[in-house]
Amino acid sequence: MVKLGELERAKFVARPNRFAAIVEMSGTPVSVHVPNSGRMTELLKPGAAVYAAPVVAAAARKTLYDLTLVEHGEELVSVDSRLPPRLVAETVERGRAVELGGYDTIHREVRLGESRVDLLLSCEAGRLYIETKSVNKVDDGAALFPDAATVRGTKHLRSLLAAVKSGHRAAVVFVIQRGDAELLIPDEESDPHFCETLRRAVDGGVEALAYRCSVSRSEIAIHGRVPVVL
Repeated sequence: MVKLGELERAKFVARPNRFAAIVEMSGTPVSVHVPNSGRMTELLKPGAAVYAAPVVAAAARKTLYDLTLVEHGEELVSVDSRLPPRLVAETVERGRAVELGGYDTIHREVRLGESRVDLLLSCEAGRLYIETKSVNKVDDGAALFPDAATVRGTKHLRSLLAAVKSGHRAAVVFVIQRGDAELLIPDEESDPHFCETLRRAVDGGVEALAYRCSVSRSEIAIHGRVPVVL
């Protein structure tokens, strides 16, 4: 579980670039940071209700808020792509993901071949390298990833596959930051090369896992595993 702190309700206006948005707070336009490089066009529509987190010690920043949540119909969606490593680590530490259990130590931001992956779980018996992916898009119960081309994501998969060939466990973990997904499928239209690399990686022994989350205005937590359909 990750606490979100005090959030300010606002109305989405526009997204001038990938990492910046204009929202309206109490009738005043405010620039906010978007901690997510995905398109999110189905979420970030003019007039959409959003929630932004005030940034502590923001003197060196141009924006004083981070975009955190978006209301999408009846669903509250977390759009902060920095959260999945924390969510997975917390779930492992609490023993709530048996498929990732049995390890003594969690290391964060670990070098692996040509990449840096989010987590390394280790014990005397071996290692498990984990790269997490933030998922925000759901269509009729199916979570879709990616929603934009991701050269970096493809590189991560190659590094995970190399780890398996070296005798280690490796997994790509898709964290669906909303509660309405029943399964996850790769989005061929957004990045067919990533999707093909994902299938090759899984055929080579990389584990593909997906978890949906429960999201409220105060916290977000992993809340159950869903199947990955390749």
